[in-house]
Amino acid sequence: MNNCLKCRALVISLLILNLFRVSVASVVSTEDFNKDFFVMWAPDHVNTSSNGRERSLKLDQASGSGFASTQMFLFGQIDMQIKLVPGNSAGTVLAYYLASDQPNRDEIDFEFLGNVSGQPYIVQTNIYVDGFDNREERIYLWFDPTEDFHTYSILWNLHQIVFMIDSIPIRLYRNHADKGVAYPRWQPMSIKTSLWNGDSWATRGGLDKIDWSKSPFIASFKNYTVDACVWKGNPRFCRADSSANWWNKRSFSTLTRVQKRWFKWVRKYHMVYDYCQDNQRFQNNLPKECFLPKY
Repeated sequence: MNNCLKCRALVISLLILNLFRVSVASVVSTEDFNKDFFVMWAPDHVNTSSNGRERSLKLDQASGSGFASTQMFLFGQIDMQIKLVPGNSAGTVLAYYLASDQPNRDEIDFEFLGNVSGQPYIVQTNIYVDGFDNREERIYLWFDPTEDFHTYSILWNLHQIVFMIDSIPIRLYRNHADKGVAYPRWQPMSIKTSLWNGDSWATRGGLDKIDWSKSPFIASFKNYTVDACVWKGNPRFCRADSSANWWNKRSFSTLTRVQKRWFKWVRKYHMVYDYCQDNQRFQNNLPKECFLPKY
């Protein structure tokens, strides 16, 4: 009898331990860049406020700059308030993205392409799966992103990837793995940002180069939130449908009715480029996901 009680107690303890491990997998950020991120490139070009709540990146002729999260994640939502490079920023690229850092890497990318003063800012999004990309989309922003901070978000779960700007969905990529479409679902990723010289391609296909007389170029960050599953070496904790992993619940498997209206508005009035409409590039053999539902 005592042995049975001990066995039951052991089983209960293991269940509680597993539940605890799942519950601690989700983390809400400290809102201190010094604690949640490290400088990965050119520390003398990265400036952080005394309380750690604001950070800026600088690009000049000497160097670009960048920082990355101290943790890696598998699914969750990342929000970052960003103010883009003002004035003539042609040729500059600000990247804000998730990356797995593997040779066959997965990535979920925001890329802000610098412009000539007075022109609308272009945001390019891209998704790498197992080292392959070619999934670019571009939109014009409907506001001036250099005047104030705006919130740029990535929701990544078992069902879909949603890129959002001020809670407005601008791009969707569904998990159609069951139909043979690659989807990032196994490799943990860190959060990264970088400001760099992309004038070989970024502005009008590389026609507009960086005007270094306008440097230094500065992009600013604040009020980030990381609510995601911290990678502990076992994907099943991050794939679990638990109260901690709220993003995996069915309610986040598609857009709401209001979100769908906003999404259609963005695509109708602000879309610049969609790889799923580029028959010439793919020689009339568009990727399979282009023919499958987005939501």
